[in-house]
Amino acid sequence: MSTTTTKPDAAELAVERTWLAYERTLMAWVRTATSMISFGFSIYKFFQFEKGEGGASRVRLFTPRDFSIFLVSIALGSFLTAAIGHRKAVRQLTPYLSQPHHSQAEYLAGLISVFGLVVLITAILRG
Repeated sequence: MSTTTTKPDAAELAVERTWLAYERTLMAWVRTATSMISFGFSIYKFFQFEKGEGGASRVRLFTPRDFSIFLVSIALGSFLTAAIGHRKAVRQLTPYLSQPHHSQAEYLAGLISVFGLVVLITAILRG
């Protein structure tokens, strides 16, 4: 009983490494944007809680709510640019792939961007 396995050549391995590098890069963008969304949401909720506890609400030019909306907007923008860049790079790599690849990083980026949109809409509407 012999199993015949063919060793991938150097070109195939290079394409696979490139694919994985694209995935890691998108995941780094996902990690950074998720941190920004979480930080923006935390700032929004902290100052909302402080305001509800009878804390002094001073008039400011740039409120914590504005800052959280700004952070979440930047995170969503970075998701968009990272996804576009990833799509473009994968499209150029696709002819060299031996089999189709499905990007788990893209799925995760989409899921977290939906969460970011919910946070952004909540922060805007609850002013």
